Amino acid sequence: MTQAVVSRIHERLVDAFQPELIEIHDDSALHAGHAGAREGGGHYRLRIVSSAFAGQGTVARHRMIYQALGDMMKKDIHALAIKANTAEEATTQPT
Repeated sequence: MTQAVVSRIHERLVDAFQPELIEIHDDSALHAGHAGAREGGGHYRLRIVSSAFAGQGTVARHRMIYQALGDMMKKDIHALAIKANTAEEATTQPT
């Protein structure tokens, strides 16, 4: 199931942001037994680079991503660690 969730996350974010880079890591296995994991929600790490984030602060970028993921944030995703940058920021900041 988690690969299907990763695919859906990827699809929604590509549609919303046309990113230059998108990396999604499923860290759910590291949280086995955790309350959110028991209820079916996974733990994911996201790195996304898109011009759509230009002029937006960190909180606004996260809200944009949450909005694009919509209902997935309520059932499929328990935790999402986000690193969202513009292309310029991605080349000047460490990964």
